[in-house]
Amino acid sequence: MATRVKDVARRSTKKYVEEALYRRLFRKGSTPQAVREEVDGFLDSRKRAFKWEVGVCVRRMRRNELYRPALKLTEVMARRGMNPTVSDQAIRLDLVAKSRGIAAAEKYFLDLPETSKTHLTYGALLNCYCKELMTEKAESLMEKMKELNFAFTAMSYNSLMTLYTKVNQPEKVPSIIQDMKADDVLPDIFTYNVWMRALAALKDIPGVERVIEEMKRDGRVTPDWTTYSNLASIYVDAGQFEKAEAALKELEKRNTSNDIEAYQFLITLYGRTQNLVEVHRVWRSLKRNCPRKVNMSYLNMIQVLANLKDLPAAEACFKEWEARHIHPPKANMKGSEASTTEPESPTNAPSNQSDVKGTKGVEELELKHPKYDIRVANAMIKAYIAEGMLDKAVALKKRAKMRGGRLNAKTWESFMEHYLKAGDLKMAHWCADRAIKKGHSSGRIWVPPHEVTETLMGYFEKNKDVDGAEQYVHVLRKVQKDLGTLVFEPLVRTYATAGKKFPGMRQRLKIENVELGEETAKLLDSICVDQ
Repeated sequence: MATRVKDVARRSTKKYVEEALYRRLFRKGSTPQAVREEVDGFLDSRKRAFKWEVGVCVRRMRRNELYRPALKLTEVMARRGMNPTVSDQAIRLDLVAKSRGIAAAEKYFLDLPETSKTHLTYGALLNCYCKELMTEKAESLMEKMKELNFAFTAMSYNSLMTLYTKVNQPEKVPSIIQDMKADDVLPDIFTYNVWMRALAALKDIPGVERVIEEMKRDGRVTPDWTTYSNLASIYVDAGQFEKAEAALKELEKRNTSNDIEAYQFLITLYGRTQNLVEVHRVWRSLKRNCPRKVNMSYLNMIQVLANLKDLPAAEACFKEWEARHIHPPKANMKGSEASTTEPESPTNAPSNQSDVKGTKGVEELELKHPKYDIRVANAMIKAYIAEGMLDKAVALKKRAKMRGGRLNAKTWESFMEHYLKAGDLKMAHWCADRAIKKGHSSGRIWVPPHEVTETLMGYFEKNKDVDGAEQYVHVLRKVQKDLGTLVFEPLVRTYATAGKKFPGMRQRLKIENVELGEETAKLLDSICVDQ
């Protein structure tokens, strides 16, 4: 790696990108919009990069679920002469599936040269089928792989077993294990973990314990902290807290490298056993052994403390995070104030929206932090709302925004849920509108649950609010393709109860491919009077 870094430092900046490619692409953070803009800027510059740099960037984008920019980068670089290996093609197949769908991935696979159709690309396609829960296609492809002698690693079997657990067919997993043994395919740590999960789904806790014993006898595969995290979670789900805590002690012993993720699992699982003392003890260990705590550690801890109703500790944890991670950078005041302006709210927004939106004040003079992680603030906001502390939730939302946090769909979803429970459907609608728009603008689509849409459409119908219903439908259309009868049945009834006409409603329903129920269909005669 050191040699590669030196190569980057020595290369010509006339032909090559000025800095390491991964630094260039992630210099503004890892949000979809920021990475997309940097990828476009790099490609538009026509500058070159080393092949290994492109690989590093693609791996990081996949980890962050930035599939579209990763696919664009690989496709453009390939067109510019960067020859892909079979491994690269397998990765690209996965990116195509995640960005454009299974049909596009199948076409990409079929168009590959025969020399590229190896266990890697077959395995990638199999994994895509399993991810999409396409059982028949996955089973058929697995048989083909066996015929070609491509099913010689545990990975393919693991994908199939994971599929069966997701489609509620865990009873099929033991037979897959027998197939592996018959074909002399050695299990890996993931094999044992998914096998344990399948037996747990079958309520076979003694079977789970036998798998652990078999793993120990195997000698080739050593149980690591993930194994005991898996086991502890199974015991918690079964209500066997004593055994769960024994497994957590084993987890802790095996975390010899002080993996921060292991600490997070410990905190989460001790939280699920309602053991607040152990939660605080592990948190102290995490802070001692992992001084550079990441935002996710604080997020996880706040969520666990909130679930355990220890709100003062959650508040203290949030304040510690702000003190350690949110140091406002130097910036000109004019720019800081200008960027605090919230996009215009809907013209028919409720009069009490300022309670949620917040009003301008002295705090707005605070400088902003460029990487304020709104997820941490969202966890605290949700905790306040759960305890009925709406004023504190609103104040924190305002403070987070002023410190540089970009309110997202999850922020508004928490407030929406509060107003739904309180029966304030006017405010619930406004918050849902904000959540949809924020999700759409950030590239992280948020679609309201069906029951929320059903409730809001019922609210419009009851209040004969055609304009409100149409506005909601218009916004919902941005994130959901098929609105169906869930939306159009109450929309037609809203027109009818309001006494409003819409001559083109029948044509609209035909375009939307919506068939109304018998009672609602009768109302069309009064709505479409001119047809």
